[in-house]
This record gives sequence, structure tokens and C-alpha cells, in this order.
Amino acid sequence: MFPVSFYTYPAFLVVVAVVVGLMVGSFLNVVIHRLPKMLERQWRAECAELAGTPLAPAGKYDLVAPRSACPKCGSKITAAQNIPLVSYLVLRGKCANCREPISPRYPVVEAVSGVLAGYIAWRYGMSSALFGALIFTWAMIALAFIDLDTFYLPDSITLPLLWAGLLFNAGGTFIDLRSAVIGAAAGYVALWAVFWAFKLATGKEGMGYGDFKLLAAIGAWLGWKMLPLVILLSSMVGAGIGIALIVFAKHAREKPIPFGPYLAVAGLIALFWGEQINRLYLDLF
Repeated sequence: MFPVSFYTYPAFLVVVAVVVGLMVGSFLNVVIHRLPKMLERQWRAECAELAGTPLAPAGKYDLVAPRSACPKCGSKITAAQNIPLVSYLVLRGKCANCREPISPRYPVVEAVSGVLAGYIAWRYGMSSALFGALIFTWAMIALAFIDLDTFYLPDSITLPLLWAGLLFNAGGTFIDLRSAVIGAAAGYVALWAVFWAFKLATGKEGMGYGDFKLLAAIGAWLGWKMLPLVILLSSMVGAGIGIALIVFAKHAREKPIPFGPYLAVAGLIALFWGEQINRLYLDLF
């Protein structure tokens, strides 16, 4: 049983959700930084084994060990220096030991995670939709930033996210299961078709297979009816940012831009306001 206060005082649930969201945001920073490195170490080890030259055993490196440390000086980060948002403000955005600047991304991820968690708690209350929306949102945040850094969307996040969407919707949490299954299949096929059409027309690959899986996961959570909106929003946001980067940041036209973050943002917009946007669009006709 959940505490009665969560139902009696919705504001208390929102506050708890924000605090939990901040802590999860701190963990997401670890995932964003370490998961790609963990996968790279695994791939190198597998390649070396296939080549018959196994690598020497390396120290443990996962989402828990070793302890977080400053990337510049290597000093360990204490618990007091790892309080979401607060530590960054107290330290004025600098390492306590070497005084090198700490990337503002860390508090941004924590803040976004906390604010969205609070909004989700306010919107859904104590329900299965609350937990589902939190899982979906935190996965979108992690995937967006990992793709920004590495141009890679890990299967270890996208595939469990897809299955989780189907499981939540087995009980009709967001949409019916039939719409979720069709959404997962249609999401994958839609970008797969775009990928091959672009490759056949230009001889180049316009996106990665991780984008297919991410849209399939979004379809599993939100259903096939939301896919046109997600694709339209992600394309509009991507085109706008891409043009801005070329014009203002002198971003080379031939330099690729990851599509995953735009899909993630579009997926969150569709989760929160997709029905209203679709209804508004249909009312125009």
C-alpha cells in the first residue's frame, strides 16, 4: 500500500517525485558517461578474443565501480560533493580539488529529470501511468545525451524500453495493446524505409539502426497514431537546429548530426501533449 498522504496531498507526491527525479538525474549522468565506455570495452574484448589475442584483465568498470572522480585530476567525489544541483552551486561549478570547471551538463540533466518527474506526478497522480511515464522519460533523457556524445543509441536501453512499453500497455496504461504492437512495428519500419530510400538515392546512410529501434520503442509506448506526430516534430526540430548550427555555429554541412535527441524530445512532447496536438490539427479540417 502506498501512503494515504500521496492520495490525500498530491503536492506531497510532486515534491517526492522531484527529489527522486533529481537523484535519478544524478545516476543518469553516470549512465550517459559510462555506458558507452562499458560497451566499447566489451566490444574490444570480444574482438581481441576472436582475433586470438585476448586482452589482459582490466579493472572493474560499470555503473557502480569505480567511484565517481574528477576527469581532470582524478580526485574521488565525496557524497557531500554529489548532492544533485546543490553541490554544483556550492562548488560554483568547479572541482573541489583542482578547481577545473565542471560541465554544466551535469546539473542540466539533474534539473530536467527532476522537473519532468514533478510534472509527471502532478499530471498522472499515484498510478501505473506515473511509473510508466517516469521510466519512459528518464530513458529518453539518457538516450538523447548518449546519442549527442557518441552517435549511438545502445540496445541495452532501447530494446528493454520497447518491451517495457508493451508490458505497460498490456493493461492499457497509455493505449491498448494492439495499438502498441502495431506502433512498435510501424515505428521500426517507417525509419527503416526512410533509411533505405535515402541510401539508394544518395549512396549514403542518413541515420543509424538505433533510430529505428528508438522510434519502435516510442510506438510501443504511445501507439501507432502518435508516430506521424513524432516523426513530424523530430524532423522539424532537427531541421531547425541543423540550419541554426550551419548558419551560426559554422557547422559543416557534411558533418552528421544525431537524430536520436530529436526523436526523444518529440516522444516526450507526444507523451504529454500528443492527443491535444492531434485534436487541434484535426479540428482545422
